[in-house]
Amino acid sequence: MAKYERIFSGNFNDFLNNLHRDITQGSATATYEDGSDFSAGQVKMAVRVYERYSMIGKNRVSMNISVLDDGQNLHVSAITSGGSQAMFFKINTLGEGSFLDLCIKSIERYTSRS
Repeated sequence: MAKYERIFSGNFNDFLNNLHRDITQGSATATYEDGSDFSAGQVKMAVRVYERYSMIGKNRVSMNISVLDDGQNLHVSAITSGGSQAMFFKINTLGEGSFLDLCIKSIERYTSRS
């Protein structure tokens, strides 16, 4: 498992659109699996799940991204999982880290525009 969290200012919908584009176009095998949106007053929450095939691990890796807009900042948590072939402990998590890097680079590009 690999995890990345960040807080920054930005437009909720614009950020989600950029992130989705960067992830799905950043890997030939990346797919959008499902998502959920919720809002209560000014607070908005989006959850997105992506998958891709990891050539290194010869398996699929998933990434769950949660984005919370509290009216002032965006709070992002991205967690990858599934990149190991071992039965009782994790080995070869390079696929998870590589997939997470797509998300990190997208966030860094978005925040550098501000």
